[in-house]
This record gives sequence, structure tokens and C-alpha cells, in this order.
Amino acid sequence: MDWRELDSATCSIARTMAVLGEPWTVLVFRDVLNGVRRFDELVEHLGIARNVLTRRLGTLVEAGFVETREYREPGHRARREYRPTTAGRDLRPVLLALMAFGDRHSAGEAGPPAFAVHECGALVALQEVCADGHVLAPTDRVRVVPGPGARRRSA
Repeated sequence: MDWRELDSATCSIARTMAVLGEPWTVLVFRDVLNGVRRFDELVEHLGIARNVLTRRLGTLVEAGFVETREYREPGHRARREYRPTTAGRDLRPVLLALMAFGDRHSAGEAGPPAFAVHECGALVALQEVCADGHVLAPTDRVRVVPGPGARRRSA
């Protein structure tokens, strides 16, 4: 089956972008993944309007990428903080790939604004590797073939 014959709405990229396609959503998620977990801290760090943040967090919670946990500081009412779920942590390579792309193509003369560092202290480097262990070069050809969830486009 040719790629053009497939229903693009069933594409996993399309489904993920339905959640992450709004830029604030990706930036809110980036901060949650990096440990900025409380609403007021997110507002301050991102410079985002509270109503926009409320909607973006709702999207991430509804999609199952972020969960809420209640906390209470002495003398204050209970509040929620936001933590990545297993599905959310599975998005880390996507954000790291976006970061690497931006570092290569948009960082400017000063260089990258941040580095991803493993707990051992080494820089994180993403690699594309096939199931047989071959490291892909940027010039290697990769085909996308239909999987079990593929559907033909309707006429």
C-alpha cells in the first residue's frame, strides 16, 4: 500500500500533535518535565497568562501526559502540582530531538542556551537505531510502512 493511500488522521504523529500542536503546550510540558511543577511557578517561569496555562495543563492532564498531585503548605489550602506520567516521560526523546534541532539550526552565535546532561555528567546525544542495532546516518533511507492500525483513505 502506498503512503498516499493511507488515512493521515490515524497517523501517530497526527494524534500526538493534536495534543502538543499548540506551542504553549510543549513549553508547559517542557517545564513540568524539568521540575517546574506548581501553577504559580509555571506562570512566573513561562510568562504565560493564567487562563492559557489552565487550558494547556488541562490538555496535558486529559491526554495522560501529566497528572496532578495534591500538596499543602502549612497554613495554606491544598493545592495541586503537576507531574509527568509514564506516557509523559516517554515524550522526553521528542523534546530532546526538538532541542537538538534548535541547537543546530537556531541557537545563534552564542551557542545552545542549555544542555541535556545525564546523571553521570555526560551530555545526552540522541541516535536513531534500527531494531537490528544499526545506527542510522542522516542520509540513510527510512521508509514508513503501514502497521496494524492503518486505514485506507476514504474516497
